[in-house]
Amino acid sequence: MLIAIICTDKPGAIETRKANREAHLAYLKDTGVVQQAGPFLDDDGVMCGSLLVLDVDDMAEARTWAENDPYAKAGLFSDVRIQHWNRVIG
Repeated sequence: MLIAIICTDKPGAIETRKANREAHLAYLKDTGVVQQAGPFLDDDGVMCGSLLVLDVDDMAEARTWAENDPYAKAGLFSDVRIQHWNRVIG
């Protein structure tokens, strides 16, 4: 099951993002469920959120994965949306 996780950073939280980026990237690689991932950028090209696509068994696994993301544990996000996603192209 493909699940999209769409996250918005708290305003002014770029230093929190930078401080936890290495752990976040390691988590993405180590968990083995991330199909695609990358940051959203604001008009100035500064990271301001995240989009991830997971391939997991169910929504509960996606929620658990999102809760354990080092960015989430660091309190980076103001909003997190977790939604079943249907790949049409790609």
